[in-house]
Amino acid sequence: METPRSVGEASTTNFVAARPSATTDDAVTKRGCGLANLRWVGLDKEELRRRLAMPEYLRLAMRDCIKRKDSTAIPDHLLLPGGAAADVAPHAPMVVFINPKSGGRHGPVLKERLQQLMTEEQVFDLTEVKPHEFVRYGLACLETIAAKGDECARECRERMRIMVAGGDGTVGWVLGCLGELHKDGKTHIPPVGVIPLGTGNDLSRSFSWGGSFPFAWRSAMKRTLHRATMGPVARLDSWKIVLSMPSGEVVDPPYSLKPSEETALDQALDAEGDVPPKAKSYEGVFYNYFSIGMDAQVAYGFHNLRNEKPYLAQGPFTNKIIYSSYSCTQGWFCTPCVSNPGLRLVFCSEDFWGLLIFYLLLC
Repeated sequence: METPRSVGEASTTNFVAARPSATTDDAVTKRGCGLANLRWVGLDKEELRRRLAMPEYLRLAMRDCIKRKDSTAIPDHLLLPGGAAADVAPHAPMVVFINPKSGGRHGPVLKERLQQLMTEEQVFDLTEVKPHEFVRYGLACLETIAAKGDECARECRERMRIMVAGGDGTVGWVLGCLGELHKDGKTHIPPVGVIPLGTGNDLSRSFSWGGSFPFAWRSAMKRTLHRATMGPVARLDSWKIVLSMPSGEVVDPPYSLKPSEETALDQALDAEGDVPPKAKSYEGVFYNYFSIGMDAQVAYGFHNLRNEKPYLAQGPFTNKIIYSSYSCTQGWFCTPCVSNPGLRLVFCSEDFWGLLIFYLLLC
């Protein structure tokens, strides 16, 4: 069985990136160093802002490109030599993605606080700007300006770091979108840090970002952003998963799965009934674990319940109670084991960037 690909790089604060660096002498530890290893040194707001905030002309150019969904929609005066283009790149240019549905609906007030510490254009609400849009148009905008000879844009692109305020699913979503940069042959892939707003926050715990949203979060945000500017990069393994099912079925996949090409099914499969000739495939990436069967049903049901009745999601503790109750009602303690669940796992040792690929065939 192949070893999985190390797609991530996390920081000693800990940053998670979508691809390991090509060098072997990175300051990376197996486990990564935690937040406790970074001593807090008082830093005023203005100094923190200077470390994080990109020059205004770059922020506005990125904003316009994302809004117009065109990485070349940049006003001509921003491409002229000299002037604004002579600005100095910040020490750690950063953008933050916020999932407003996580963390007991802290999203709006957290967004406001982060905009005060950084800039308005560098904080994105995931309901308004999707990660793939930022990658496709925002980062590409910086590359376009850099290609015109703008050193500040080039340095901002190379030094870019990303923070994600959300749960494991939100972090995985952002990492998956950044992974597309590797497929496109990009060498500078922004590392990702976490502000834990989810229910479990297992990925955040693994990289020492913490397991829950801090009670004194206003002061904690300043400290977190400061530490995020200093954290080195550690590696994170990822796996690619391919889900195949008979063609013709109507499927509404989650954002974590993307449609793939149809494949022919092995007619010799040991399955009840006739095996369809074709299978529709969906593929995605996961980082710590994934759910199938009843576990996936519970997670998906909880996700839908939270979206339909947001007033029930008041915070991680309440979410855990609802999640536990939902698990019981879905049959964890009431359903007998089934000898033939109709699910076949085929492990394929396929050389795909060193990934271990799981093929799920629903017969």
